[in-house]
Amino acid sequence: MPSIAPTPSPDIAALATDLRAAGAQTDAAGLAEILGRIAAGPRTYPARAWHRLIAADLSDALAERLDAAVEALRPGEPKADPTRLDRLRAALAEAGVDGFILPRADEHMGEYIPAPAERLSWLTGFTGSAGVVLVLPEVAVIFVDGRYTLQVAQQVDTGRWSVEHVIRTPPADYVRKHLAGRRLGFDPKLHSINAAKRLADAAGESGGSLVPLETNPIDALWADRPAAPLGPVEVLPTTLTGLDAAAKRERIAADLATRGIDATVLNQPESIAWLLNLRGADVPYTPLPLAYATMDRTGMVELFLDEAKCTADVRTALGNGVTLRPFEAVGAALDALGAAGSTVAIDPDAATEWMRGRLDAAGATVVLGEDPCILPRARKNAVELAGTRAAHTRDAAAMARFLKWIDDTGTGTTELGASDALEGFRSQVANWRGPSFPSISGAGSDGAIVHYRVTPETDRPLEDGSLYLIDSGAQYLDGTTDITRTVAVGRPTPEMRERFTLVLKGHIAIATARFPTGTTGGQLDALARQFLWRAGLDFDHGTGHGVGVFLGVHEGPQRISSASRVPIEASMILSNEPGYYKPGAYGIRIENLLIAVEAPAQEDNGRAMLCFETITFAPIDRRLVDPALMTEEEIAWLDRYHAEVRRRVSPALDAAHREWLEDATAPLGGG
Repeated sequence: MPSIAPTPSPDIAALATDLRAAGAQTDAAGLAEILGRIAAGPRTYPARAWHRLIAADLSDALAERLDAAVEALRPGEPKADPTRLDRLRAALAEAGVDGFILPRADEHMGEYIPAPAERLSWLTGFTGSAGVVLVLPEVAVIFVDGRYTLQVAQQVDTGRWSVEHVIRTPPADYVRKHLAGRRLGFDPKLHSINAAKRLADAAGESGGSLVPLETNPIDALWADRPAAPLGPVEVLPTTLTGLDAAAKRERIAADLATRGIDATVLNQPESIAWLLNLRGADVPYTPLPLAYATMDRTGMVELFLDEAKCTADVRTALGNGVTLRPFEAVGAALDALGAAGSTVAIDPDAATEWMRGRLDAAGATVVLGEDPCILPRARKNAVELAGTRAAHTRDAAAMARFLKWIDDTGTGTTELGASDALEGFRSQVANWRGPSFPSISGAGSDGAIVHYRVTPETDRPLEDGSLYLIDSGAQYLDGTTDITRTVAVGRPTPEMRERFTLVLKGHIAIATARFPTGTTGGQLDALARQFLWRAGLDFDHGTGHGVGVFLGVHEGPQRISSASRVPIEASMILSNEPGYYKPGAYGIRIENLLIAVEAPAQEDNGRAMLCFETITFAPIDRRLVDPALMTEEEIAWLDRYHAEVRRRVSPALDAAHREWLEDATAPLGGG
């Protein structure tokens, strides 16, 4: 990624002089580069965490000047430019290819990506978290999933871009039908091995070819492309992680040795962060350092990470089993593995085609298999589970304060005002490290946009007689939260109550499910939809996703989705979030997080069973529930759930909030 330092201004030069006088080791040019990279990255939590990359201890005056310098350098909102598509086509012709395919991705296959990797957004204006574009001489196509069908129509010039549903019309199928013998360029650093193979096969079937490009053509066109981020790295203690890095490395190394593998290469920061107990601040919403790592069968790790992100304490904490290398040295390390004739394992869904091609060209024997950290990371240990339970209880108090505030404020706020208020409540919670994803704060018809993201231009007030949907989460040092509540503003219509109740019944069906070990999320998904299906309704997203512990709010491999073939295991964390969305009217979603646990033994055939423990505790709006549509068992579940909310949350609230909570969680039958 680029790291272009801005020319030092007189203010930065003076600041550098004063910092040197205070003991910092920096000059004007070095400070300008650091500040430019900090400004291009996400905000850190705590806000001044990045200061330690410059000096261990700063006066308030110097700290305030550093903050002001970074704010002055922060880029503004990107401007749409319809000429970019034309300029890209010209660049492709110069490169000798007929088209170009680009996913919204970075070199690490992350969900949240750094600013310089937002190429798809720069080209099209679409800001969703998933998408693919295909540019050919006669057509430009953007592929999105069901979460973004409304958003893409609002953000993209549909006169120049055709929109396709990525599930119903996969990009590879489109290539197979429309490439017609031509050469399709791609950036091999942005496509997984399997994704590249699907495209190559499709191109071949069309009589054409998939052509790897040495450089991404968009990078040359993007004149003001942001610099690479410089988020500070920290090492978590075992009081939070439950296992030290040496124990994790030993476990993974034993797996490699058993399989006859000499080394593995990791490019997903989530796996590297878990393996080495690292956290960082290079991408929004997820505490990740952008890095590569290699690990051999003895457990020795080479970590390819910009050393400027690490203090001396971090370098020491990495220990003797981890060697820190420059980020850019990973290519040479792949070459060295190949030169040694190593058998190297990489994940075909996580590693990039660039990695595979480089290893193969260097002479390595490449073995394709799942990232060895993925399943161990998904199976939370006792310390992680205790931490996430504690984090959810603290988060629940913030949610109670917020939901009371919504009830008190009513139509006196807007979507932005509400989401800002919730972040304010969470910011007062112990160990808060910022939001875990951009809040989906949708009033009225905006709630029907599954991944709606409010802006000052789209901000609308909460209106009487409408629904308000808030899907939000937080990162805490000991856990990651994700919760959705749908709230009645004024008096809801009978239809709203009916459909909310159908969604609630599906939510309860997942929460109370009991299933044999080996059951996949795909087998459970229909439980959440059955009541909507009976009414001829459905929702166009998965029912649940995996969740990390102070890591990704969306974490695999486990999920509750018709497409999932991964067995759910005890100690995995998942979301439970069925919904219903009426375009142009309202949206409904009810989301709690769950831990899969061993089910109590019963008089049955003795087969081991699992069930779910709900760990999210916030009132479900009783005003939207129609008890006539519920069974006695469902009503009993809701009453038990609300009793548990009161038990856990009330001690953290003052008298006024406790009174509100008592009313909000009263038994549905009034008893």
